[in-house]
Amino acid sequence: MSKGNSPFSYISSAYGKNHFNIDKPLQKILEYFDVKADFSKLGEFAGGELYEIAEHVDKRARPIHVMWSVNGERVDEVWIDPSLRAAIKRLIKDFDINKFPYKEENWHKHYASIYLVSDPGIACILTITNQTAYALYKYGSEELKKYVPYLIGDSDELLFGATWFTEIQGGSDLGSNLVEAEFNGKYWLLKGNTKYFASGVGLADLALVSARPMGSKSGAKGLSLFLVPKKNNKGEKNFFIRRLKRKSGTNSVPTGEVEFNSSEAYLIGEKEYGIYYITEDLMVSRLSNAVGALGIARKSFLESYYYSQSRKAFGKALIEHPLIQKDLLEMELMIEGGMVVTFKAIDQFQKSWKAMPPFYNEQYHYARLLTHISKHITAEIASQVSRMAMEIHGGIGFLEEFPIERLHREALITPIWEGTGNIQALEMLEAMVKKEAHRQLIRDLEGIVNEAKDEIASKTLDFIKDKTTTLLTYREYEMQFYSKDLLLTLGHGISVILLSHMGRKLGIERFTMLSKIYYERFLMGRSIIRDYISEIRELINIEEMK
Repeated sequence: MSKGNSPFSYISSAYGKNHFNIDKPLQKILEYFDVKADFSKLGEFAGGELYEIAEHVDKRARPIHVMWSVNGERVDEVWIDPSLRAAIKRLIKDFDINKFPYKEENWHKHYASIYLVSDPGIACILTITNQTAYALYKYGSEELKKYVPYLIGDSDELLFGATWFTEIQGGSDLGSNLVEAEFNGKYWLLKGNTKYFASGVGLADLALVSARPMGSKSGAKGLSLFLVPKKNNKGEKNFFIRRLKRKSGTNSVPTGEVEFNSSEAYLIGEKEYGIYYITEDLMVSRLSNAVGALGIARKSFLESYYYSQSRKAFGKALIEHPLIQKDLLEMELMIEGGMVVTFKAIDQFQKSWKAMPPFYNEQYHYARLLTHISKHITAEIASQVSRMAMEIHGGIGFLEEFPIERLHREALITPIWEGTGNIQALEMLEAMVKKEAHRQLIRDLEGIVNEAKDEIASKTLDFIKDKTTTLLTYREYEMQFYSKDLLLTLGHGISVILLSHMGRKLGIERFTMLSKIYYERFLMGRSIIRDYISEIRELINIEEMK
């Protein structure tokens, strides 16, 4: 693609480049997990037209709530930019993003695609549609399963899905939800409250909604999961949209408030297992949040890397300055460390996603633990890398007219979406204390370290064991108080071990080198060791990495 095809090329340093072909770390990480995939066509789209569309929608064409028709009818539709609608359809129909898990049983390809999309609003629409397909595919009745082909792009007609769980009084505390469900003999009717953060509202044809059947117990275990269509069986509106939210970012996806007034709904699976289905569906979106955060970080790095080659200061290109090289190396370290731990979580999910509630199995609980870790660490990475990218750009990084400003705004949602860092830490503790998922983690890492035959990997494993064992000896208050520290420590530690093992498995010394630098910088909190200063230019050149 020629950079001259669009005025966007004048304000973006990364526009017009194939974002898959230049991302050698992604290619090698997929190889490490034995995934054969060529995303060159998606990489071209993601680095070109899609990148421009996302920027344009945020700056000039945000979704609009159309409440009334010209004839005075309440319609509650959402008007989105036609180019955005076409792009989303293309991602689902032409690039098969939501097909991979169900037609090929390959979650790695699905999440690698979300990473390349790297716009959280667009990725959200893809993800909530996939979550809807996931719940119906695994737990829906035969009648409900018929919707799956429409949600994954395997039919002429395309339907969009959504997940509406959050209410104003509870947020992440789903146990305080107040929406109720009453069975009328044919289907369920939802009423009683509003879903406060309803992503995909006005766009979604079908939504997954949490509600409490009349007479059910209080708390999260009294919730059931329902499918709510946009229109009822009379072809009338099935719910109302109160308003759209004005947000700091993620403006590609319409987010609003949904009001239920005897809205028709269909029970998914067993009434008593709703919270299990919801938690499982959240794992699907938390992994999407992780790769989406990494996608933002990668675009931020690319903007900075190419900008620093063309921008001159004090008589030479920015990239010739040692401090800029140091910043770029730290950014790349974080991205690759986050990528390898996230694809490890995806790999574990791939192995366990067909496990069934309420007991599941050891592999599933281990996947849950890794998901909490990767979700948290990648959100931190997106926030830090995009901030550093803004600083490298100087004053123009803070201006709305250039993409770095938007990328940083987009990054700031990733620690909040799908459960904050505090929620991930608490759920990590639950997986460790009740399910002993950390034991499987330690066993797995021991095998990886034995294969890596690396001193740093061995030291890291001992460090992880010590920190984990120590936390589990604390009283409950102390355990919660320090849990987020362990969450970050585990993320960094797993990254070190996997980078080391990847270097040995693939025979690429670069990853072994990165493992050692990562250990010093992010696990031990020391500066980048002098032994590798001369290698920095090579380490940050991801396009031609050896």
